[in-house]
Amino acid sequence: MLTDYHVHLRRDDITCTAAEYFTEENAARYRAAADAAGISELGVSEHIHRFQQALAIWDHPFWRRYAVDDIDDYCEFVRERTDLRLGLEVDFVPGREDRTQNLIDRLELDYVVGSVHFLGGLAVDDATYDVWESGRSPEEVWRRYFETLAEAAASGMFDIIAHPDLVKVWGGSRPLPRGDLRRYYEPAIAAIAGSGVAVEVSTAGLRKPVSEIYPALAFLADCLEADAPIALSSDAHVPEHVGFRYDAAIELLDSLGVSELAVFERRTRRLEPIGALA
Repeated sequence: MLTDYHVHLRRDDITCTAAEYFTEENAARYRAAADAAGISELGVSEHIHRFQQALAIWDHPFWRRYAVDDIDDYCEFVRERTDLRLGLEVDFVPGREDRTQNLIDRLELDYVVGSVHFLGGLAVDDATYDVWESGRSPEEVWRRYFETLAEAAASGMFDIIAHPDLVKVWGGSRPLPRGDLRRYYEPAIAAIAGSGVAVEVSTAGLRKPVSEIYPALAFLADCLEADAPIALSSDAHVPEHVGFRYDAAIELLDSLGVSELAVFERRTRRLEPIGALA
């Protein structure tokens, strides 16, 4: 079996509205792309910041700009009008765990994808709120990123931790800490081991300036040493990116002895053998 759970039915552009993209026709385009790639488990996980209800969690200017949709309408659309698994990509906001959990708990989701994009009010992957322009050293940014990732993993709110080393997204256009990066991974690996949360292997990094799969080989090897289950995703925002470069991901997983993927339904996880690409 192959999965793609980290999928968005629309681009990130604010002009891409729910009315235009949450349609049976658009969902069918994603399903057709998945079928062509041999992906049987396809799920959608829209960004929480696209929904009005998210502002009860965090009233950040970025969220305020994008939070225009109704989360219940989204869930009803996916459940009633598509055959997709229903997920949600939820940013971890330190100090807002109760509010986040309350929103998650009232939704009948198949899985929750947890992600870290922001460190305080600044983002690791958005130039408008660029943490790299804050004057912080690369050592401080990387340390705080993986500490926050550890908090997210330990929170128990998430089924999957998304693009676990997103902090590397800019590649060489942002400064890197010197030396062995494993020292930054350690708190996150410990939290992943303690929580049992699945770790996402995402091919989205191959489309980004870093041109690498998330996470780095050393991080992934440590996760496997900690017996973390693996979820495979593309972080697609257009149908053409469903299953993007899965050949590279499957080769990587095979080289590390990974033979099963995490599969989710109604927040229950099971493991299934990895299938072949179509």
